[in-house]
Amino acid sequence: MGKLKIKTGDTVKVIAGDHKGSEGKVQKVLIEKNKAIVEGVNLVKKHTKPSAQNPQGGIVEKEAAIHISNLSLLTSKGETTRVGYRMEGDKKVRFSVKSNEVI
Repeated sequence: MGKLKIKTGDTVKVIAGDHKGSEGKVQKVLIEKNKAIVEGVNLVKKHTKPSAQNPQGGIVEKEAAIHISNLSLLTSKGETTRVGYRMEGDKKVRFSVKSNEVI
């Protein structure tokens, strides 16, 4: 299990699978499972029992995790790119391989 190149808050595009082409912001990264939860992507219906927080219960739509390999980072111009790392002075920064800009 290596280091993941996608972080919380990144804007990503789904490049494979059922939700191919959709974009969203990463809400959470599940490092141990190599998955991420992306806002508005891979919605599933979850049946919930009535509880104190939700006395009605019912069917709730929520985002399910999607594998990191199916996601690609977007540049500021909105194009997909791979992520590279380099040292700038004494700081390690992530940069877009396609446009060479710091992310």
